[in-house]
Amino acid sequence: MYKGKSLCAVVPAYNEEKLIHLVVETMPDFVDHIAIIDDQSRDNTVQEVERLATQDPRVVLLRHEINQGVGGAIATGYKWARDHEIDMAVVMAGDGQMDPRDLPALCDLVAEEGVDYSKGNRLVYEEAYHLIPKVRFFGNATLSFLTKIASGYWHIADSQTGYTVISLKALKAIDWDKMYKRYGQPNDILVRLNVESMKVRDVPIRPVYNIGETSGFKARQVLWPISRLLVRMFMWRLWKKYVIRDAHPLVLFLGFGALLMGMAFLFFLRILYLWPTQGQMPEISLILTLFSFTGGLQSFLFGLWMDMDKNRHLR
Repeated sequence: MYKGKSLCAVVPAYNEEKLIHLVVETMPDFVDHIAIIDDQSRDNTVQEVERLATQDPRVVLLRHEINQGVGGAIATGYKWARDHEIDMAVVMAGDGQMDPRDLPALCDLVAEEGVDYSKGNRLVYEEAYHLIPKVRFFGNATLSFLTKIASGYWHIADSQTGYTVISLKALKAIDWDKMYKRYGQPNDILVRLNVESMKVRDVPIRPVYNIGETSGFKARQVLWPISRLLVRMFMWRLWKKYVIRDAHPLVLFLGFGALLMGMAFLFFLRILYLWPTQGQMPEISLILTLFSFTGGLQSFLFGLWMDMDKNRHLR
């Protein structure tokens, strides 16, 4: 128990036979359950977890029949915690990349301050730029900015961190079977939490790398799929939150802004087509391009500002 709240550690594991023991052995005593989800590992992860379960009664092994990705493993652990009425669930990687010393700060927000979802933020750590691999640092920063727009949580950063604590209220509010199951899971869940009006807050944590973990992160294979996911989830959030559940004029500003900027793009293409053939800049097309782009950008930014103001109470 942590300050009167039951706590379950959700540990997604795929080929983690070498490091999973470190996760269990360093797990704080106030964690009541350790749900380890084997995502069809090809090594001896299952045997290692079964061995650890004989030494620590808190360990619960959940196995996937097919590989579902880290998001799918987390969803399985979340559903187990929800079904067992656990007050809080923390996600801790099976490769030991999450420092247990940061756990109390994450739990305090949920246990005492009414936050529904607390998450680690590695980017604000003083030496983050030197500790995090450069490709991951800049990729994370880019996706964090896009996630601010898509999720409506403008006060959060480090969207890709998996070190999070979620409340039972939020566990019951989200349909985990519909959650994105790959690397975009942290982004997807933030959008879904916003639609359910859940409070989210960051906690500064120290990045942990080079302890023997094996990363499956490949920038070119991750950035584009997650970017597409964020565009789709942004549209879904606007429709669900500001059209279906509560009509809001910001949808009109965003829609009108997108329309004008789309028109500006078409006018610009017309300039590129006519300029070489006519030998001079088509003045009308240039004026329409500048007018459409400027008006569209102003309308879109005003819509985003209204969205930011609408979600201010979820800090």
